[in-house]
Amino acid sequence: MGSGSFDEECDYLFKTVLIGDSAVGKSNLLSRFAKDEFHLDSKPTIGVEFAYRNIKIRDKIAKAQIWDTAGQERFRAITSSYYRGALGAMLVYDITRRVTFENIRKWLQELREYGNRDMVIILVGNKSDLADSREVEAEDGQSLAQLEDLCFMETSAKENLNVEDAFLQMITKIFDIASQKSLEAKENEATKQVINARKEIIYVVDEVSATKQTSCCTS
Repeated sequence: MGSGSFDEECDYLFKTVLIGDSAVGKSNLLSRFAKDEFHLDSKPTIGVEFAYRNIKIRDKIAKAQIWDTAGQERFRAITSSYYRGALGAMLVYDITRRVTFENIRKWLQELREYGNRDMVIILVGNKSDLADSREVEAEDGQSLAQLEDLCFMETSAKENLNVEDAFLQMITKIFDIASQKSLEAKENEATKQVINARKEIIYVVDEVSATKQTSCCTS
């Protein structure tokens, strides 16, 4: 991602967030998607970090602003400001640590408490390259996603497997919702203009009628 990408023209700006326990690979998912980098010795995130990436969807440019936060409890105070304005969320767990999957419900509850009602949520089982150490089956992730009405995908930031697809799926769904809302807003505005135009026509007709009546009376 070039240093000038923030200043590039875009049609939409979407804020999205990464959520999940510490050390599930959120930062590496972000660096893989934004800069195509992976760091095996990635340090825990302190507070909040974010990156941008421009994506072409159909004939529009969407700028994804992706926020990454620490999974540690001592950083929970950031919560409300972190979620504010977010249109999408990636809920991440580590397929080799069952507890990170069990904690997804807690993260989901927090997300629904603080987040946007129409937020697009993708459930991601990360570190699929470590299949020999798997503690969470793909079917478990799929079942939870169906139960909670989420999208689901397994990824490997290390091997760059499904990372692009997961982010693009989330951003494309946000784009579709934003486009629909924009279309509805335009239709509502057009309807208002038609109604106002009709009112003006009626008003003019009434004025003409009043003028005619006045002229009849004075003749």
